[in-house]
Amino acid sequence: MRDVAVSTDSIRLGQFLKLAGAVDIGSDVRSLLEDGRVTVNGEAEDRRGRQLVRGDVVAVDGTEVRVG
Repeated sequence: MRDVAVSTDSIRLGQFLKLAGAVDIGSDVRSLLEDGRVTVNGEAEDRRGRQLVRGDVVAVDGTEVRVG
């Protein structure tokens, strides 16, 4: 698992997926969420605007990234 540093106290899931390199463009986030390929802290997530805080673990297709 790798950590991705954020400069604020929280970040939206869609923004974090772009920052972490999980998607190239923001419109790709929607299809990942609709297909059920994203989990946050082990639970399926379908909200692009979900607020993440440091320590949250996001997984896309099994690859985990922690908000740092």
